[in-house]
Amino acid sequence: MTVSIRFLPDDVTVTAEVGDSLLQVADRAGLTIPTGCLMGSCHACEVEISGYEEPICACISAVPPGQSELTINLYVDPTW
Repeated sequence: MTVSIRFLPDDVTVTAEVGDSLLQVADRAGLTIPTGCLMGSCHACEVEISGYEEPICACISAVPPGQSELTINLYVDPTW
């Protein structure tokens, strides 16, 4: 299934497949999500996804099923 993913604040939209790595999708969009440990422990790669209550770690997350569109808000933690 194809999902349209909109990245904020840059307002860049790309198409991805369910199960694609969020880091790879952002890279294809020309965007960089900061990473640290690549295991979800350091939280350097946290992003906010519309409809989710808590931020998620992009390094261990994939495009979820069940939605045709997602909005992902990228923000940078100044400590990283």
